[in-house]
Amino acid sequence: MISGMKIETQCLHSGYEPGNGEPRALPIYQSTTYTYDSTEHIGKLFDLTAAGHLYSRISNPTVECVEKKIAALEGGVGALLTASGQAALMIALMNILQAGDHVLASSTIYGGTFNLFGVTLKKYGIESTFVDLDLSLEELQKFVKPNTRAVFGETIANPAITVLDIEKIAALAHRNGIPLLVDNTFATPILCRPKEFGADIVIHSTSKYMDGHAVQLGGAIVDVGTFDWNNGKFPGLSEPDESYHGVVYTKSFGNAAYITKARVQLMRDLGACPTAMGAFLLNLGLETMPVRMERHCRNAERVAEFLEKNPKVEFVKYPRLASSPYKSLAGKYLPDGTSGVIAFSIRGGRENAVRFMDSLKLASNVVHVADIRTCVLHPASATHRQMTDEQLIAAGVTPGLIRLSVGLENIDDILDDISQALERV
Repeated sequence: MISGMKIETQCLHSGYEPGNGEPRALPIYQSTTYTYDSTEHIGKLFDLTAAGHLYSRISNPTVECVEKKIAALEGGVGALLTASGQAALMIALMNILQAGDHVLASSTIYGGTFNLFGVTLKKYGIESTFVDLDLSLEELQKFVKPNTRAVFGETIANPAITVLDIEKIAALAHRNGIPLLVDNTFATPILCRPKEFGADIVIHSTSKYMDGHAVQLGGAIVDVGTFDWNNGKFPGLSEPDESYHGVVYTKSFGNAAYITKARVQLMRDLGACPTAMGAFLLNLGLETMPVRMERHCRNAERVAEFLEKNPKVEFVKYPRLASSPYKSLAGKYLPDGTSGVIAFSIRGGRENAVRFMDSLKLASNVVHVADIRTCVLHPASATHRQMTDEQLIAAGVTPGLIRLSVGLENIDDILDDISQALERV
């Protein structure tokens, strides 16, 4: 592979390099298992002293190629694909957390993530504090506890469309000897690479812009490879793992300790693995991601400006707007665009929001986002339905808020559809 390739070229060529006479397109290795010449070799696979594919729950050749591509795009030392974005987040957290630990998380996060932190992890003895990460470092420090083991935020929050000050939050995490985990789903590495601003672990729901076509679920965890896990706070990485004959991940795998443990221990035990076909389809999406992201961004900018000028619209949340409080942060972290997702509220609250959405003809009312087709969702009654009114406000979700995911259709057709729906409000 040619070194120093631009990210657009990496989307096409990283991860899979065909040899002489081999297929140009990534092959689909549709197999659960692999043969070896000796029991000794298989034993070495189980001891983690030899490279190779043991069982497709752990690794698969097609999946591996896509993992290498995503790791390259995010500038990481390794990546792990999972069956869904939620699985990626769960494994990313459980890889370093145990009962009695605490997580500091942004209050403006996806509803499913909020539920994972606030309900499911709590059942296993892991507490979470949701906080406005826009606060100053001094104010945020007050929320860090002796047992805090991670800080979590989203580059572009879903659906609040806030922008994370990655450098500031990385400084908070690192001064306390803990990693910063960033969900980069909406931005993708095309618009932002959190590693460059201090993030330690990058997470994706590949079901969104990476796939781009709403055809298969998936998730990814990328280990940036810069965090020192030997500070005594992460015994799972720095002390012997008896389930692998006492291997110490930080000693045996160096800066790839985190992602190795996530694969051979967490994926082994939880089994939330992707399929070879799913990885193949994801790779097709990755190949066109740079072109799609540019069109998503330009279309969304036009829509956001259109909505902001309409008197029936109460407010518009989109970081590229001059009126956005996140315009400066967007300029720093997302100079080429802030994705195709917009949040806005129509005057009159939930009733008018629903009337608007039901009047759309081109846009689809679906429980999805970041698709090539324009789609809408009412978060308060869907993705964030489990939250209390107070939690909704903290997450930036008002009763009349609409999440609009601007697709790749001709911009005039998108604007015409929005315009005719607004006339019915």
